Amino acid sequence: MRIDVFTIFPEAVDNMAQLSVLGRARDAGLIDVRVHDLRMASTDPHRTVDDKPFGGGAGMILKPEPAFAAVEAVEPPRPLFLLDPGGPQFDQQKANELAAMDGFSLMCGRYEGVDDRIRTNLVDYELSVGDVVLAGGEFAAMVVIEAVTRLVPGVLGNEVSVTDETFADGLLEYPQWTRPAMFREFEVPETLRSGDHALIHRWRRAMAIARTAELRPDLLERRGISREESVLLNEFNISVDPRFVSE
Repeated sequence: MRIDVFTIFPEAVDNMAQLSVLGRARDAGLIDVRVHDLRMASTDPHRTVDDKPFGGGAGMILKPEPAFAAVEAVEPPRPLFLLDPGGPQFDQQKANELAAMDGFSLMCGRYEGVDDRIRTNLVDYELSVGDVVLAGGEFAAMVVIEAVTRLVPGVLGNEVSVTDETFADGLLEYPQWTRPAMFREFEVPETLRSGDHALIHRWRRAMAIARTAELRPDLLERRGISREESVLLNEFNISVDPRFVSE
């Protein structure tokens, strides 16, 4: 998979993409992250990429010339996304969609915003990592790259990690423990120490539903709880709001 990133801070993105899972995936040739410096596409002696907004106002605006020139020179994989808080929310479903592609590209906004011709005439879509305002799109780009890369076959090594985690089935992941079995007065649940793998599997499923109901009820409102899952909750005496149970 090829992912191109357009930014005025290429070193920041490139350095982050060398770390941990991403770095190993790049070294193994599973992903090809290419970072492009928008300043290199600017033609003036100072490599200017921003200017004051027409009509006045605070801050500076990312100019259209370097953005268009950089994209046209590279011809990156499409779609090209502008990272902007006004775009649709990036989530696990979108990560799965992008992971199924051969590649895509990201345009990092900066300053007070971007010239609207970038938004309407250069990029294909907008994408937001949350209802927050960042100084630029570089960290947002890394959120997208990290979330997508770990879904690429071979990157994690253990494919169960992808299918058995938070959001994989519209649920938060079940709680987990490790050794020691007793820490101070806090004990690991007996079920996990039973050795009964079928029981553990059912218990983890029930706990994932219960944890989602407690922390992210909005997910269950969209997803619902099946009759079979309702029976599973009853097995472990777990109560959730009955409105989540599908008819």
